[in-house]
Amino acid sequence: MIDRVWKSVPGLACACIAAVVFMPFAWSGEDSQRKDWAIVVHGGAGTVANDASAETVQAWRDGLRVALEKGKSVVADGGTSLDAVEATIRSLEDNPLFNAGKGAVFNSAGGHELDSSIMDGRTLDGGAVAGVTTVKNPISLARRVMDKTRHVLLAGPGAEQFATEQKVDRVKNTHFSTERRRASWDRVREREAKQPVSRVGPAQPWQYGTVGCVVLDSHGNLAAGTSTGGLTNKKFGRVGDSPILGAGTYADNETCAVSATGTGEQFIRHTVAGQISQLMRHRSWTLKQAAEYVLHERLNKGDGGVIAVDLHGNIEWVYTSPGMFRAAADSDGRFVVRIRDEQ
Repeated sequence: MIDRVWKSVPGLACACIAAVVFMPFAWSGEDSQRKDWAIVVHGGAGTVANDASAETVQAWRDGLRVALEKGKSVVADGGTSLDAVEATIRSLEDNPLFNAGKGAVFNSAGGHELDSSIMDGRTLDGGAVAGVTTVKNPISLARRVMDKTRHVLLAGPGAEQFATEQKVDRVKNTHFSTERRRASWDRVREREAKQPVSRVGPAQPWQYGTVGCVVLDSHGNLAAGTSTGGLTNKKFGRVGDSPILGAGTYADNETCAVSATGTGEQFIRHTVAGQISQLMRHRSWTLKQAAEYVLHERLNKGDGGVIAVDLHGNIEWVYTSPGMFRAAADSDGRFVVRIRDEQ
């Protein structure tokens, strides 16, 4: 019967096949009811020491809460995901507790080199800077690269010259220094002098440190951003995953937005942020399935973690580090701040 139908209607088979092949991608996620908006923030992989004072723990929580509220205020009022990402990360860059902007770690030359990126899920456009040394808020310069140039990534002196042209806020390199980071640098130098770090091995606590934000806005657009001072005692000129789209940052309106934190070289090798999106696209996996597979099956234990939000507003954070500084809010009333392994 079916065979007779195909033969009786010329071109029907080809038309049906074409309809399937060229049907726009539509991922069937965990929840087809899209939230009006959702935002997730991270302040880096790792956690505070078990014996940390209550005041110290509260300071970390307050930093995450303030940043989350910055971004939430933008997106809850109908603002764009890009504006929310930038506002959130600027708050974290200005907080000396986090390894981005003020409070960035020291490199092996005793200075600070900052990396950042932002990506628009609506257009797949993005902007990034690497190795900047005098830019107060690298995330804003990354946004300018996306908005004001035909490029994606500017690095070193070129990025600094672009910052001059754009008249963004500048500071002396010593602005980023804190005594806490200097003490950590001294300890790491002493440790690495005795036992050099292996090329690929388990991550150590001092190798963590990044901030990031992912957002779904009320217009249905996703965005992601990441900013970092890198690894303590990193080789001068080293660039990690944070300014590399597809590695530490990725956003696509048809799948998800992701920001990563951890050992950047591993996230570059495995194109972590982009891989999560592609697993959703090509295998029709949920965000949770994709993120857990990449973090637990493709990376080494302890390499770090990701925060992510999908096109429906479902929020995920997955990490294999001892913890991850993280916070989230959405239009359903969720507002949480987490540091250790609280659910």
